[in-house]
Amino acid sequence: MDTITLGNVEITRVVEVAPRGLPRDFIFPDVAMEHWRAHEGWLAPEFLDPAADEVRTMIQTWLLRSEGRTILIDTGIGNDRERPDVPHFHHLHTEYLGNLAAAGVRPADVDLVICTHVHGDHVGWNTSWTEGEWRPTFPNAEYVLTRTDFDYWNPENGHRTRSGPRMANVFEDSVAPVHQAGQTVLWEGDHDDIDAQLRLEPAPGHTPGSCVVRLRSGTDRAIFAGDLLHSPLQIVEPDACPCFDEDEPGARVARRRVLGEAADQGALLFPAHLPGASAAEVRRDGERFAVKEWAAWR
Repeated sequence: MDTITLGNVEITRVVEVAPRGLPRDFIFPDVAMEHWRAHEGWLAPEFLDPAADEVRTMIQTWLLRSEGRTILIDTGIGNDRERPDVPHFHHLHTEYLGNLAAAGVRPADVDLVICTHVHGDHVGWNTSWTEGEWRPTFPNAEYVLTRTDFDYWNPENGHRTRSGPRMANVFEDSVAPVHQAGQTVLWEGDHDDIDAQLRLEPAPGHTPGSCVVRLRSGTDRAIFAGDLLHSPLQIVEPDACPCFDEDEPGARVARRRVLGEAADQGALLFPAHLPGASAAEVRRDGERFAVKEWAAWR
């Protein structure tokens, strides 16, 4: 189990789906091949499989222990989901709860769930299929979501989205049951203090309500960046967007801002889907950025 301590906060990586390759031209259809070739030397093999022409990603969540509370940042895909338009999410069965137990956490132990945005691979374990219905997986937790994403993905509001069929059933099975159980906290504004170490801040673009979690504890800094990055290529090419961004111009602005803040503050950056060390310190490199150092887990 990978763990790192920053200040007074312990961070554990909980894996749902191990690293795997997805077609590069599916994830990044508009990113020129020359960018991948220019950085192939350090992207391969951890983040890029040139022979298969695949980008390597994984599904993981961050378990934080802060001020006596147990906090999850994002909850992965979940089991038993109807995701006909996303084959690698469809009827998935993983040992996520077992992996969480290996980290010493039972569902009843979780105090707070923070969803950086509402996508099917970030809200799935919000619920579990129990006695013929979807119920909150973490019975004692508050679930924090942005009101913007809650409203945007609520099918009752009829928004036309770029993700289209990929979001089928996500709100209904992974968000609505938690809200109906009275366990959601829908926040809006320029920030929300989770505790003295952690703060939630908007970073719209990937979805209208995307947010990041900022850690400040002692001299240590970190940013849990959700889906601002799907590949380390976006550190060196921050204008590169995946097909999943609802608002590409907005995502570029948010990505550059967060990368700049991480570089200027010496913050460890935790994107959601990077395999390998998963988290990195970054530095400025002219108008772009570069990896300064990868995280050292224990």
